[in-house]
Amino acid sequence: MSAQELIIVHLDLWTGAVKKKSSSGRGSNGKVELTGIKKLRELILELAVRGKLVEQDPNEEPAEALVEKIAKKRAEFLRARTTKKSVQLPQISREGVPFEAPDGWHWIRLGELTEKIGSGATPRGGKGAYVESGIPFLRSQNIWNNGFNLQDVAYIPSETHGRMSNTHVFPNDILLNITGASLGRCTIAPSDLKTANVSQHVTIIRTIDPLNRRYLHYLILSPYVQSMIWGRQVGMAREGLSKKVLEQFEIPLPPLGEQHRIVQKVDELMALCDRLEQHTSDQLEAHETLVDTLLDILTQSENATELADNWARLAAHFDTLFTTEQSINKLKHSILHLAVTGRLARQDAGDESAAALLQSIENEKAELTKSGAMKRIKHFPPVSLEEHPFRLPNGWRCYRLGALVSKLGSGSTPRGGQRAYVDEGIPFLRSQNVWNDGLRLEDIVYISEDTHARMSNTIVYPQDILLNITGASLGRSTIFPDRIPEANVSQHVTIIRLIEPAMTSFVHLCIKSPLIQSLVWGRQVGMAIEGLSKKVLERFEMPIPPLAEQRRIVQKVDELMALCDQLKERLNQTSDTRCQLAETVVEGALK
Repeated sequence: MSAQELIIVHLDLWTGAVKKKSSSGRGSNGKVELTGIKKLRELILELAVRGKLVEQDPNEEPAEALVEKIAKKRAEFLRARTTKKSVQLPQISREGVPFEAPDGWHWIRLGELTEKIGSGATPRGGKGAYVESGIPFLRSQNIWNNGFNLQDVAYIPSETHGRMSNTHVFPNDILLNITGASLGRCTIAPSDLKTANVSQHVTIIRTIDPLNRRYLHYLILSPYVQSMIWGRQVGMAREGLSKKVLEQFEIPLPPLGEQHRIVQKVDELMALCDRLEQHTSDQLEAHETLVDTLLDILTQSENATELADNWARLAAHFDTLFTTEQSINKLKHSILHLAVTGRLARQDAGDESAAALLQSIENEKAELTKSGAMKRIKHFPPVSLEEHPFRLPNGWRCYRLGALVSKLGSGSTPRGGQRAYVDEGIPFLRSQNVWNDGLRLEDIVYISEDTHARMSNTIVYPQDILLNITGASLGRSTIFPDRIPEANVSQHVTIIRLIEPAMTSFVHLCIKSPLIQSLVWGRQVGMAIEGLSKKVLERFEMPIPPLAEQRRIVQKVDELMALCDQLKERLNQTSDTRCQLAETVVEGALK
């Protein structure tokens, strides 16, 4: 089966295999990775470097003759160079061949194809040597597979450039990142480049003519060479690829004419991948726009009857609408928004009003203060009509969060910091342990009973709400579970302990909802890191329904979130299956 046939026969697989990109920080950016098309690009490159992409021509001059020409030129170059003695590279034995190459191909060490392999250097003075304009100084962030990214390129003066003559970049040099997360990224310096230098994180590979540099570039980007780059790197603290290792890479070299045909075919197929990628991205974008529109209609429902009608229309197309993780997450946000604005569960005129609930809370505060359980009652200004986040349903009230709690305050760092941690003891919860769907205890740390006792003001009890108040996880929250008797928290987590425990689940829903999340992110303080102070948090305007309605809302949200989780589980299973199928097709094509 030809490469074109392989693409066409499995077109649905290449375009349908997608995975969510890993993300950190505030929620998810909803981006997906087109895994199928990525696998297709890798397959094209792997077929190319194994001689399975284009036909071989038995009348063509074999690669061995090309190697002889390159060896002759390399010898002349080395004789003319008086500074360093060349190192003889070991021949590739029959047993050392990574795979069987076609007739007419030749296995050769990368170092035997080059007149230079060497990394750059840091100019004397480091960043202090940079100037506003001058000679481009290329760092690893400037080197990408499809060319230079010069948005943050640095410059050095001509004098510094002159002193760093060994790291000059010439047109058509191949530049390869050899350290860090971008290890393996590679590009060809454009033919119109006047001059440049590179940092120590980039290696210059200067090949000897006649050789198609673009074939070598594609070869380096192939899974075959990338696996060598990541498998043979050196250095304990940071990934790194030394010159000694790199120049010994085993290179499958086709005849020169076949190199040209391979490059032409790869260019053609990569352009097809570009079109597939654009088409798939456009489809995903159109899908998300449709989802956004329908969810906007849903959240703008004026009453329960209109909501029921809009929901019914949406539910009839669940299987076709909610087919990405981003769309399911948007559905969850819409459900929470409807819940906390009073449009998800029915109102019942027979329910005890929110005003009566709030009065009972004020009475309880007075009793707690009288008994000494609370130090004093802190008074907050009432929420004015102008501050109401939306038009409240009948029987609802809007109240300051601080007026609902017996405790609202962040944790602290134990004396001694990390040295206070012990192997067993009281759980010490940090922001990485607090997630909206519960505690994640994979990397939980512990403090001793004595340390815990000294930190009595930051003890956490079951049914406390924990809220992350700093950093990228700002706004994540959970309810501390009954299964853990008590714990302690760091200064990056706030404890919210309600006077009326029966309100905990609803208040937690509010905190997770777009309504309160917009307050969390909109009212934070601090320039260096996001942060939410106690003073700001306790003044949050919270919508309060009657207690009975709170229970109905929580029950309905639980039902709908379970449905969303089922959709997501089915989606993940389908995505995994498609990705596995794509992997199987790739493996089969390479046999």
